[in-house]
Amino acid sequence: MPATDPYVVALAPRVHAYVQPDGGWCLNNAGFLGDADESLLVDTTATERRALLLREAVLAEGLPLPRTIVNTHHHGDHTYGNGVFRPEARIVGHENCRSEQLDAGHQLHLLWPGTDFGRVEITPPDLTYRDRLTLYAGGFEVRVLHPGAAHTTGDSIVHLPEAGVVFTGDLVFQGGTPFLPMGSLAGSLRALDVLRSLDAERVVPGHGPVTDPSAYDATERYLRWVRELAAEGHAQGDPPLETARRAELGDFGAWRESERLVANLHRAYAELDGLPEGHPLDPVAVFGDMAAMNGGRPVACHA
Repeated sequence: MPATDPYVVALAPRVHAYVQPDGGWCLNNAGFLGDADESLLVDTTATERRALLLREAVLAEGLPLPRTIVNTHHHGDHTYGNGVFRPEARIVGHENCRSEQLDAGHQLHLLWPGTDFGRVEITPPDLTYRDRLTLYAGGFEVRVLHPGAAHTTGDSIVHLPEAGVVFTGDLVFQGGTPFLPMGSLAGSLRALDVLRSLDAERVVPGHGPVTDPSAYDATERYLRWVRELAAEGHAQGDPPLETARRAELGDFGAWRESERLVANLHRAYAELDGLPEGHPLDPVAVFGDMAAMNGGRPVACHA
């Protein structure tokens, strides 16, 4: 269980972030907005129990249950709770988010068989887009943008221009280590430029506390550091695990899930090898190396 319970942050009138501390594995953020007639939800949660708590939080703010859910990407910690809001809500996401979610299935169950996820029905987007989509819900203009391959190949940024708010999905982990094996290092750097161009003052990361645009700079420093490490290790012919083990983390060592460094090096090596952005990596190798970096223990789901 997390150190504290989930909490709601008022970002602007009728716009809220739903934060699940401490933002570690399987503890994502969501968000919701609307008026007395209609609401929209950004992402769900990793378990049925947590999705029901999110449902209660929406109602506690005086909003109706959402007619629309936007999934920022396909990972189960952001989508497993979709079914709790059906059949009332349609699910919106990038076209790759839909295909990736269907391909992944109950992937979190395989990674963390000891976790009680509850009743989880894989509920992918039934409305997809390719580049950008504008929705109108609860009196808000909601811009949904695809930044290209970044955290995954099906990421969405959710921007509320009138409120000055952006939901980044897992393009940003505030206080946590980025995770790139299903996306692209180069693409993640480009995605930060997209986020900066939106000029939003309130930034809701995929994990961790609500922040501001300074989070983009911190993420960029980390990504450029990973790129430098990868270039050196790749040139020497060292495998990602060896390169990760000799790295000096510095300030990044204080971020959650520092073992993700080796996963990110796997992605960086693939790009140095000339593989396309988002090209599938061997999950056994990636998660096996993360377990090795984690003292020989598999990473833990905290949901």
